[in-house]
Amino acid sequence: MARGRTGRGRAASRQRGPGDPGGQADAGRARRGPRAACDSRAVRRIGEDHTAQSPGRTRRRVTEVEPTSRPAAESSPASPGAEAGAGARVAGRPVWAVFLGLAATVVVLDQVTKAWLTSFLAPGESVDVIGDFVRLVHGQNSGGLFGLFSGQALPFAVVSLVVVGLIVAYHARSGRNGCLSVTLGLLLGGALGNLTDRVRLGYVVDFVDAGIGDLRWYTFNVADAAISFAILLLLAASIWPSVARRASGDGGT
Repeated sequence: MARGRTGRGRAASRQRGPGDPGGQADAGRARRGPRAACDSRAVRRIGEDHTAQSPGRTRRRVTEVEPTSRPAAESSPASPGAEAGAGARVAGRPVWAVFLGLAATVVVLDQVTKAWLTSFLAPGESVDVIGDFVRLVHGQNSGGLFGLFSGQALPFAVVSLVVVGLIVAYHARSGRNGCLSVTLGLLLGGALGNLTDRVRLGYVVDFVDAGIGDLRWYTFNVADAAISFAILLLLAASIWPSVARRASGDGGT
């Protein structure tokens, strides 16, 4: 009898196979009962069906969780790269108040002084201010800066429009630089002042004549003076960049 029971035990062990040693799985199922086993199989089937029906949802869930596993050094706002980027964004805001305010000031002064001069001087007339060294004259310039290229009012009006657009676009991309905003504001004001004359009159009113005897400088106006001063600032900034950085007030950032 003992041999028969032993034989049946070996046969049952062979039926269970090597994947379930000692009959632990069968013993667990026997303790839980048939209903628990059915419930377990049903839960597994539901989970498998849900995964098969919505693989994209599972992948999205995994993708959303992935960033939390990144190293702290990459996501920390105190990393050098993050600080540099933030500094670049803050430093990249141009000083529009200085730029536009200075340009408007130049245009107003230019137009007011021209209207004042033409109110008491006829074209070609002059009056001494500081002897023969500085005189006020009523000149009509149909050319470019300082009376160059006379008779080309329309081409210079087109060029002035292009220059105005380039100045504004360049300032928008220049970043926070007070010195450059001053320079470009002077350029814009000078270009707009003379462009206003060309559109309204067909020529530019020049009225300042300086020189000694027959050695005279080109007759100019406030707009010309603003453009000339802006060019001098650009030259100074290219020769002494450290001075320009200190004048801009950004500490060279």
